[in-house]
Amino acid sequence: MSVEFNHTIVLSKDRHESADFLATILGLQIGTPWGPFVPLQLSNGVTLDFATADPEKIVLQHYAFLVSEPEFDEIWQRLKDAGITYFADPMGKQVGEINHNHGGRGVYFMDPAGHGMEVITQPYGTA
Repeated sequence: MSVEFNHTIVLSKDRHESADFLATILGLQIGTPWGPFVPLQLSNGVTLDFATADPEKIVLQHYAFLVSEPEFDEIWQRLKDAGITYFADPMGKQVGEINHNHGGRGVYFMDPAGHGMEVITQPYGTA
């Protein structure tokens, strides 16, 4: 049996704002909205389907994205250019820094709904 992760719903205050935000930072294009969703497809076929929800009902989540070193440089530059606060740690104590965990680089930032976003160049446990 082959099991693959296909999609998840990301609750947001405004589905268009959150999808556009992440697409811009990651250098991706949003898909055609359908029903209550604005899709953002990743290169491995997984789709993040953004849906607007009552802000009081949004449970904050964490999403981590594995990218190449050149892609990391581009993403990090877009974060800086947009004036988005970023951190080297998930607790947000190392403001304006990146990490070098697992032999790579990583950075954390928040999306408009308050979800924690992480971009890494090496999977955990590789170094």
